[in-house]
Amino acid sequence: MRTLIWLLALLSFASAQVNQAVWRQQVIYLVMPDRFHNGNPANDRAGYADCFDPRSPTKFHGGDWAGLRQRVGYLRELGATALWVTPAYRQIPRLEGSCGYHGYWPDFRLPDDGALEPKLGSAADLSALIRDLKSSNIRFILDMVVNHAGYGARITAQRPDWFHRSPGCLNLGEPEVNCPLAGLPDFNQSAPEAAQYLSRLSQGWARRLALDGIRMDTAKHVPLAYWQDGWVPAINQASPGLFKVAEVFREESAQDLKPYLEAGFDSAFNFPLRRALVGAFAKGGSVDLVAERVRQDLGILGLERHLMLTSLLDNHDVPRFVNEPGLGVPEDEIRRRYHLALAALFTLPGIPQLYYGNELAMYGGPDPDNRRDMPGWAWRAATRNGVYPGQALPNPGRTFRFVQKLIGLRRASPALYEGAYVELWRHNSDPNPNVYAFLRSSGDSRLLVVINNGTLRSGGIAIPLKANPDLSEADRDALSDGAQLAELLGEGAPPSLRVRNGSVAVDLGGKTVGIYQVR
Repeated sequence: MRTLIWLLALLSFASAQVNQAVWRQQVIYLVMPDRFHNGNPANDRAGYADCFDPRSPTKFHGGDWAGLRQRVGYLRELGATALWVTPAYRQIPRLEGSCGYHGYWPDFRLPDDGALEPKLGSAADLSALIRDLKSSNIRFILDMVVNHAGYGARITAQRPDWFHRSPGCLNLGEPEVNCPLAGLPDFNQSAPEAAQYLSRLSQGWARRLALDGIRMDTAKHVPLAYWQDGWVPAINQASPGLFKVAEVFREESAQDLKPYLEAGFDSAFNFPLRRALVGAFAKGGSVDLVAERVRQDLGILGLERHLMLTSLLDNHDVPRFVNEPGLGVPEDEIRRRYHLALAALFTLPGIPQLYYGNELAMYGGPDPDNRRDMPGWAWRAATRNGVYPGQALPNPGRTFRFVQKLIGLRRASPALYEGAYVELWRHNSDPNPNVYAFLRSSGDSRLLVVINNGTLRSGGIAIPLKANPDLSEADRDALSDGAQLAELLGEGAPPSLRVRNGSVAVDLGGKTVGIYQVR
């Protein structure tokens, strides 16, 4: 009998595990539904009518589930394979000229009524969107919140004892966990009834909708014990195999992300890597920032966990990457830096995440400027080739096509989504050449990535292969003298390379990337 119970428990645990092989192949596309496309103007003033004002950067602009349905074809054209949308909860009324267009001010109540924000559409509209996505083989990730409720949400009057009070919160322990974020009513997950309510609330959304994943907002503001002992087991019970990604907005190293992976999340957003990508590429710094970040974080997490991290250049909480170079940098130079960063995003270990408009090189400063409406010219290839000063880099279609190429290469190359990583070259603080090279390999799939982040040609540097102790025997054999490598990206790198004398010589122009397939 004990053996049977043990086997049943083991099977239950296995069924709750996310399919890592599947999720490593995804390209996640983040959308704030209100800012994407207005498919049904009839719901613009649903709910709180005074929260609709397209001229205000802090009110609703009209985007909805119907609009997303109408643009599923755009996602297919780009190649995105998973759609992440910000929360669908009903939002609180207008607050000092601002409304919860972003979804993070939920008007929770007890008992949970599963209320959706009416300006985004009905439950039937959302279910129809999910069906359309699935018929296009696009997975659906819903954003959720358990750290807080919206300002003055109904539940704050029903159960005030479930919330931390600002006065005295510093005496409760870690302020990041026990004190309100931006003054939002902060749930006390240490209170058993509150924890149970929050877990059941998330379970309800998972059961009502055909979700493939959950993005959990503000994970670092919630006790780790609640994730491990409460929320994660509850979600695994309600919807086994659901992909669970934590927003842990810390930028130092993967050591900050590890506790959340150990608590049961399948992934966390790789903000430490983003910081390195901004420093190296947007700011024109050394590629050592990226190479060292990857080296250290692989040492902390190991390859298997690192492959499951979700990598990003920007999102709705930080300035858009094309704004990071700053004033005075020519737009052509910004594009070159941006394309290098995109190439790194899609070829380094991790699951790439795009933010709507990344594929168009859209501008956007700090919140709310980074939450502009998706432009109407985005939907057609012909209009994407225009010039839109102040909206995006000139010829947004050029970046769109570049992202399409990167997505296609990643999806066709097991080396990129599940492969080992070996650093082959970095410039080690030498001001020129500012070059970074690494190998990704899985079985017979092998890709050599070389990035010249400098302004000058690399001058035919010889990247040692035979002498690299980290190469596997199989990779060493595949890269023996005489091996030929064919360039796949077609963005100015030499079309082919040959291994000679245990190394490969690469002469890349400044701000150029080459992705080479080992034949």
